[in-house]
Amino acid sequence: MRVLVLYAHPNPESYGAALHQAVVASLREAGHEVDDCDLYAEGFDPVLSREGRVGYHDLAGNTLPVAGYVARLRAAEALVLCFPVWNFGYPAILKGFFDRVFLPGVSFRMVDGKVAPNLWTIRKLVAVTTYGGSRWRAMLMGDPPRKLVCRALRAVCHPTARPLYLAHYDMNRATPESRDSFLATIAKKMRAL
Repeated sequence: MRVLVLYAHPNPESYGAALHQAVVASLREAGHEVDDCDLYAEGFDPVLSREGRVGYHDLAGNTLPVAGYVARLRAAEALVLCFPVWNFGYPAILKGFFDRVFLPGVSFRMVDGKVAPNLWTIRKLVAVTTYGGSRWRAMLMGDPPRKLVCRALRAVCHPTARPLYLAHYDMNRATPESRDSFLATIAKKMRAL
């Protein structure tokens, strides 16, 4: 399976980087073709410019500034997001990726004035993430990242795509054992994808 891994963390020595490495290595061990998209390392520009917004619905030209990323997304059969939750949301660079690459004609299309999914090649959707706070605190806040993955992103993928949301909560009080256990879970889940 062709898997696009979207990784969003600026520190190559972080626990997030260790998770990213486990994701990519385990997917490759399982025989998947992995397109490892490290948004920071690639210098992805997350800013949706005025011109980008004005031309947002222009299907003939809206993808030109991000054509390479659009091609990578369209080639994917699975999408794996690897990111930390900051301020109960995605890191800005990942949010910017969705703003700039998940365009009309790419992730969705308009049919009789209604949005219809367009990423029909994506049949697997996975998020690997960490939260500073507890699961309870995330639930009290409405857990926006989980909803964005399990509802908004899922809505533009193939209808049979069921999201897998893997989170290590309470990183502020994590232990070496909890981190190692989560790394092992990620490796196992990615090999089984």
